[in-house]
Amino acid sequence: MTTATDYDVIIVGGGVAGTSAGIFTARGGLETAVLSAGGSLLRRNAHLENYPGFPAGVDARRLLGMMRDQAERNGCTFHETRVTRVDRTEEGFRVEATDGTRSADYVVAATKNAADYLEGLDGLELVDRGKTFVSTDRSGRTGVPGLYAAGRLAEKPHQAIVVAGHGAEVAVALLEDDDRPFYHDWVTPEGYFTGRGRQVPPGCEEIDEVEHRRRERAAMDVTRSYFDEPHPETPEQHPSVEEGDRIGPS
Repeated sequence: MTTATDYDVIIVGGGVAGTSAGIFTARGGLETAVLSAGGSLLRRNAHLENYPGFPAGVDARRLLGMMRDQAERNGCTFHETRVTRVDRTEEGFRVEATDGTRSADYVVAATKNAADYLEGLDGLELVDRGKTFVSTDRSGRTGVPGLYAAGRLAEKPHQAIVVAGHGAEVAVALLEDDDRPFYHDWVTPEGYFTGRGRQVPPGCEEIDEVEHRRRERAAMDVTRSYFDEPHPETPEQHPSVEEGDRIGPS
């Protein structure tokens, strides 16, 4: 899509919700940038044991890295910076950050609780329940056209799988709002659609058995590479915990 903006989509926040949204908007053909100041809450998790697909659990930092790699493989770019302000413009949005200013047609706010960068946007409703949340519909749409909120900022539960799913749902809602045909991200066996005399829908792909096996082998190789060695990073402690006040063996 050709626009007057730098990106089709800017996602503020590179945690589970924001990265999940980036996977889907990038796969949907929208030029997507994730602006993240780091510090995803999941990095405090010692061992993630309730995320589907990992029967014995998975290192949380490894999962975040795998999600980011998946987003990048699909064309999403990541920038380590802190967003300070978002403004509505005639073309879309202007996003100011510590490393400069960018513009986009759409913005997805996916920070954990910080919402100060959204203050001043006409039509936006902020909710204060001890922490600040953004009022949205179930698919993350806010009162500002083109602005969405995903994950914890949209009052979703504190579970990685829930906010990952909401990030994907928000991205699909954004794709639907972009005035394009229904988007269905699905890779099927050869003939699944064409064998019934139907065109392959947007975002879908038919592959033959040779290509299926090639992709399966590639996926196995890539997955093995992530789990060759223990992850080098350790969990992040809660900021309020002082080194001398920790409970347990030294």
